[in-house]
Amino acid sequence: MAILTAAISPAVAIMTFIYLSKRIELEPLPLIIRMFVIGVIMVFPLTFIQYAFETEGLFQTPFLKSFFLAGALEEFFKWFFLLFVAFRHADFDHHYDGIIYGVAISLGFATIENIFYILSNGIEIALLRAIFPVSSHALFGLIMGYYMGKAKFIDASTRLSLVLALIIPVLLHSFYDYMITALEHTWLYYITPFMIVLWIIGFRKIRLANQHHENMMKL
Repeated sequence: MAILTAAISPAVAIMTFIYLSKRIELEPLPLIIRMFVIGVIMVFPLTFIQYAFETEGLFQTPFLKSFFLAGALEEFFKWFFLLFVAFRHADFDHHYDGIIYGVAISLGFATIENIFYILSNGIEIALLRAIFPVSSHALFGLIMGYYMGKAKFIDASTRLSLVLALIIPVLLHSFYDYMITALEHTWLYYITPFMIVLWIIGFRKIRLANQHHENMMKL
């Protein structure tokens, strides 16, 4: 029970923060829960695909593994379901909602991954996992959702924003994973400033998404 609590708590804390950071009416829960569950389910086929590539010895250099099997593969499927499940849903009615749904699907993925990892390696790594892998997934989802919301509510940049909603998280995730896999014992020195910058960007996206609705209300 303690292991499950340690594995799930970071996602609950981050999701609560993102949810309550919306300055206008709070989002109804059913679609948030659905996106979270989709993120959980995604882990299983993606893990199988990654295992198949590993068994065949394909994309196993640090760069290729980080870019194709972590960044591109995982972020594409998050983007795909965010676009085809949440984007067209009636509850997605403000710019900030993209952030909520992007974080929800990412935290669903990160939570089940975190449970498996802590069960295999022990509760001692729970804090490190919360600070880095879980929060990084949430921030990649936040950035993805920000651009997804921009695509829906700022018509002039729809196509570009949808592309950026995929490309930016892929690049950030790939870079993050490459530092973990390639730098071995020194990765912490590089990941820490990377995560600080990522959080700063995340807070800025939250502020901009909230401002967009406030500006629309003034028109």
